[in-house]
Amino acid sequence: MSTATARTALELGPEGWKGFHLRLRRADPAAAARRRRAMVIAKKAGRLLHERFGARKVTVFGSILKPARFTRRSDIDLAVWGISDDLFYRAVAAVTGLSDEFRIDVIDAEAAPVRLKKAIDAESMPV
Repeated sequence: MSTATARTALELGPEGWKGFHLRLRRADPAAAARRRRAMVIAKKAGRLLHERFGARKVTVFGSILKPARFTRRSDIDLAVWGISDDLFYRAVAAVTGLSDEFRIDVIDAEAAPVRLKKAIDAESMPV
């Protein structure tokens, strides 16, 4: 039986923090594989949004771009520009139907709140 007790950040000390950071860097192989599958779906969604719905630009953002933050429960976040209002919800339905494994969120970047627009501008990648 282990006698280790939980310690606060202040109690870790320099050596404890080294171990903590090493544990954070270790990739979860299942999450890494899931992230790769998510990127494939994101690219497929991007092509569909461009070709069928006339999107000028499609980007992926959020945890999918941060391997250490992408977990077994992460979704796919897409920002789109240039899809007309009358096609937007059809486009969302088409994209969300691409995967049973992932929830896909589609954001109209042009209508998004300023704070979200800034986050998308700061950290997104075209798909």
